[in-house]
Amino acid sequence: MTLTTKSGQVVGPLFYGTAWKKSATTFLVALALRNGFRAIDTACQPKHYSEHLVGEGIALASSVSREDLFLQTKFTLPSGQDPNNIPYDVNAPLEDQVRQSFAKSLKNLQTSYLDAVLLHSPARTIDHSIAILNVLDDFKRKGQVRYLGISNIYSLAMLKDICTRMPSTVQIIQNRFYPATGHDVGIRGYCKDNGIVYQSFWTLSGNPNILKSRVLQNVAERIGATAEGTFYRFCVQEGITVLDGTTSERHMQEDLAVVREEKYTLSDEEMEDIRALLG
Repeated sequence: MTLTTKSGQVVGPLFYGTAWKKSATTFLVALALRNGFRAIDTACQPKHYSEHLVGEGIALASSVSREDLFLQTKFTLPSGQDPNNIPYDVNAPLEDQVRQSFAKSLKNLQTSYLDAVLLHSPARTIDHSIAILNVLDDFKRKGQVRYLGISNIYSLAMLKDICTRMPSTVQIIQNRFYPATGHDVGIRGYCKDNGIVYQSFWTLSGNPNILKSRVLQNVAERIGATAEGTFYRFCVQEGITVLDGTTSERHMQEDLAVVREEKYTLSDEEMEDIRALLG
């Protein structure tokens, strides 16, 4: 499946990630948009995201039309929130918590609709996860959100169960991309077979050994890119959409160029060599 903006533009393979940016969020979001990012990932989770500042950053980059942007946020369960700063009524029924969080995100991001909303992590039971997705699916039917998904889901069996019970509802999976989960080989295969977009985060932080490897260094030297950019290029050619949280304007420009331009294309042999590093 290909993600598109409301105006019909295909969303590129790099999303700008806004976690842990704190007071710099406004400036960095505007900077990312001015340098060519058109997809933004955030969450209604004040513990790790300043979602209202994401909205300010988008407003600051006023030359970019809302319909040309892809805004993705998340509903975070109380267990993932700062207990002293939960953006909805924790005592309300679960479905109402989802509705309140959704409304808060619309306000924070200064928009009348969202391109994607993800369940930030599965609930304690499949039934509770289904209940949350049903509320989000209702927003989708009303035209207030365009795509739905789940983040931090590392059980293929659970993913299959949810997709069986809610066919075509899960369109995006967003996971930490690192050795502890075997780089999600099974889940990525399932996503590919079922038209689900797989997004990675912690893509660089979770793979320091790969970035330092002679294999990746050699490929980076050949294509004239950084090791980080080369690994992003590998991921994109592997069918992965990457969350890029850089705070450097130079890296923003380099990362976008290396995943977009033909001259940085990795050969089949190079892809296989890097794939082998994933174990």
